[in-house]
Amino acid sequence: MSWEEQLSALFDDLEGQAEALYDAEREAEVADRSRAEYQHVTLASRLMASLGTEVGVHVVGLGALHGELHRVSAEWCLLVSSAQEWIVPLSAVAAVRDASPRSVPEVAWSPLTRLGLGSALRRLAEAGERCLVHLADGSRHEARLTRVGADFVETSGERGATMLVGFARLAAVQSRTR
Repeated sequence: MSWEEQLSALFDDLEGQAEALYDAEREAEVADRSRAEYQHVTLASRLMASLGTEVGVHVVGLGALHGELHRVSAEWCLLVSSAQEWIVPLSAVAAVRDASPRSVPEVAWSPLTRLGLGSALRRLAEAGERCLVHLADGSRHEARLTRVGADFVETSGERGATMLVGFARLAAVQSRTR
């Protein structure tokens, strides 16, 4: 092998080593950036990627629910099982099983997903159907939703008894009719 070929081979080898070092450094940087960016992923964005799939949701004061995820917003989700619908505030969600490993950023969401918990509860109030209102303390009350305020829902129970339930203590609203 001539000295020119040896020099060219040496440069090729050095170039290969430099490329391998760059790749290793870049891989570590990409992994570090991925970990840093993940802090911006919300539960709602992970649930949004799970729309239309069966998930298990553990709700504070209620326990495990299973069903298909039909709607998601930044504040609540709609879980549908065979005989009932569950409106669950995300603040009452303790854990979710079988969610998509992906997420959908809020900028990609439909404007309809920006509707708050009050909007979902107003739909039930307008329908006038009887519901089970589950609270974070584990209690539940059969009632009709009558009116929805900024941060509470008014219910009418047996014999017309009125109860106000703050959104912060609401675990889920279970509609039995589908």
